[in-house]
Amino acid sequence: MWGFLAIVFPSNTPPREKKLVENFYAHRAAYERLRAMLLEDEELLQVASWGIETKKARFPHTPREGDFPANRYTEYLALFRQTRSKSALRGEGNHPMVCIGVWAGGWAGDTRHVDFCWLDHKLADQVTSLDDYHTNSRRNGHPRLGVFRFMEGN
Repeated sequence: MWGFLAIVFPSNTPPREKKLVENFYAHRAAYERLRAMLLEDEELLQVASWGIETKKARFPHTPREGDFPANRYTEYLALFRQTRSKSALRGEGNHPMVCIGVWAGGWAGDTRHVDFCWLDHKLADQVTSLDDYHTNSRRNGHPRLGVFRFMEGN
């Protein structure tokens, strides 16, 4: 008897930059709402369908009563569905970076992420095209840990 096992992994190729930007502008109000919520929720570090991480509980967990409002968590999840995003994170400090994760692919040490982020300062590792970066980064050895493509404002 012959047989084989095929394991299919999701593509490690991110969506085209044009598609990501179009989705952002098509759902801009929802992205802006997510940004505002992240800035308001100062105890929150990360939120996703699997749960939350807070400054008090730095391990992923489902929100519990008194830990994080259930209706607020539900609103995050609804906005993720609307924007087709996966998660969001918030840095610490007075002017935290907030990011909304829109794609992740790969496995283990080869996972790549694409996020929309708001920052109050300019970053050094900027590229002019994410498509060009993703196409060429694998040919030139190990890619940089993080690159940024400026859109507008902060």
